[in-house]
Parts: sequence; structure tokens; C-alpha cells
Amino acid sequence: MFDIVALGEVLIDFTQSGVSESGMRLFEQNPGGAPANMLTASTRLGMKTAFIGKVGTDMHGTFLKEVLEEQHICTKGMVFDDNFFTTLAFVELSESGERKFSFARKPGADTKLRLEEIDKKLLEQTKVFHFGSLSLTDEPCRTATMEAVKYAKEQGAIISYDPNYRELLWESKEQAIEQMRKPIPYVDVLKISDEETELMTGEADPIKASERLVEQGISIVVVTLGEKGALVRTKEGYSIVSGFASKVVDTTGAGDSFWGGFISRVVVSGKEINALTLAELETMIRFANAVAGICVTRRGAIPAMPSLEEVEEKLAQA
Repeated sequence: MFDIVALGEVLIDFTQSGVSESGMRLFEQNPGGAPANMLTASTRLGMKTAFIGKVGTDMHGTFLKEVLEEQHICTKGMVFDDNFFTTLAFVELSESGERKFSFARKPGADTKLRLEEIDKKLLEQTKVFHFGSLSLTDEPCRTATMEAVKYAKEQGAIISYDPNYRELLWESKEQAIEQMRKPIPYVDVLKISDEETELMTGEADPIKASERLVEQGISIVVVTLGEKGALVRTKEGYSIVSGFASKVVDTTGAGDSFWGGFISRVVVSGKEINALTLAELETMIRFANAVAGICVTRRGAIPAMPSLEEVEEKLAQA
């Protein structure tokens, strides 16, 4: 039995890293992809995890499989394709650590995952099934993702969803809104950023947006608020939990690390989703804020994820 199985993209983040002697920009090969990042964070915090997704039969795909296995993430659900290259993202960092993306994904192997390539046993043997919205941008992965969500739900898994809006990967904003909202009826736990509230609900205000999502049947809604921490809402009400002051180096993977931290604590609690009190969720959010607070002080995504000991130390110092 797995604690968390995630479906979606695993890719290379080529992150800007100084200049060469001739003055040309250098880029670092960092393994990433939101679902893979989230799994890495969870695994380092003690979870048993597995990944479902597709890469190309190329040097990057081989490298990513090795990285996931080094992180003790099961790669049984990882598919290689001879016809498409592994997706690449080029990340430009500002002095404050904020990112600007450029993608090599026309198409990328991750978008070509087919339903029949998904190992259903992984969906039957997990407490939590997690996915993001990048796997909803293109067919056949869009249909494969939705069917996997439905099947995992039928098998009793908690459905976790992290919409991750990347404008460059959609034909239009209208298409993004339509496809990113489609999974909502199946979702138990949702994370969105304060930049995605209007996209997902039509409400820009995080408090109103989270209320609307709970009204649509989601048990736990979390809105990340950057330096301000995060808002968590259930039918019981909402609470805003402050974040941790950190010296930001790179925000890549920060939201994924946060969500890996939060979902890992949900699993550790052993409770049904609807049985978790707002007070308990506040403690879990504080833990997740600590995870993200460490992640942003390091370069890359997967390499930046902290251990449980590091998170506990940060919490003890606060």
C-alpha cells in the first residue's frame, strides 16, 4: 500500500546559473515537475510514494528515472516513449528568486500518456491520489488523467489536486479555465495559489474563492499566500496561518514542497478528511509552511526538498 501516488509531469528545469567565461548564460540541469516535486517532498518526510507519467527514451528521461529512484519513489508507473522527447523547462530567475518560464513541450512526452499505459494497481493501492493541471493541457493525457482520478476515487483514495497555471501551455485562458475546473467534482483536497483564485472560481479574493470551492463539495481548500503563509478552509470555517521568514534563493518547487508537507501530515493523522478539525489543519499548514520555508532557500526543486529532521528543527526554532 502506498501513502501517495501522483500522476503527471516529471521534467528537466534548466535553471539559470551564472555566465560562462565568454559571457554566455549557463543553465543547471535540475529535475522537476510539480507532481514529482510533491512526491519528493512527501517521501523525504516519511511517505511511501509512487509516480505515474511518461518521459522520452532519451538522456533526460533516463536521468529523471534515476533521480526518482534515488529519492525512493516507486517508478513502476513510469513509461518511456521512443517517439517524443522528455519535456524541458528553462527557468530564468530574478534577483528575488521569482521565475520566468520557457517550455520545450510541443509535444512533450508527458502529454502523450495514454489511459491504457496507466498501471491501475497503483490507483487501487494508495491512500492519496494526487495530480495537477499540466496533465490536462493536451490529449491523450487529459483523458487519461480524468479517468485515473475517477477510478482512484472509486477505489476509496483521497483525491488531491493542485492546479498549476502556466499560460504558455494553454491555447487560451478560456480553455485553461474550462479544463482546470473540470476535476473539481471529484476532488477532496485542493491547493491553489492566490494568483489562481479568480481562474478557478471567478473570485479574486482568497476568502471568497475558498468559500466557493467548499460550496462545490471540496472538503479542504488551501490557498497559498506567498510570504503571508496560507489560508485553509473547511465547512467549519477558515484560518490564515503565517509563513516563515526565509532568505529566498529560488521559489521553484515551493508550492509543491508545501503541498507535500501538508498531504504527508494528513496521511500521518490517519483520520478521515471530513474528521479533521480546523485546529488540526492549522497545525498541518504550519508544518507545510516550514517545509516551503526551507525549500526556497535552496536552488532547484527536487534537490531542495528538506528532510523531516530539518523541518522539525525549523519548527522548534520558531
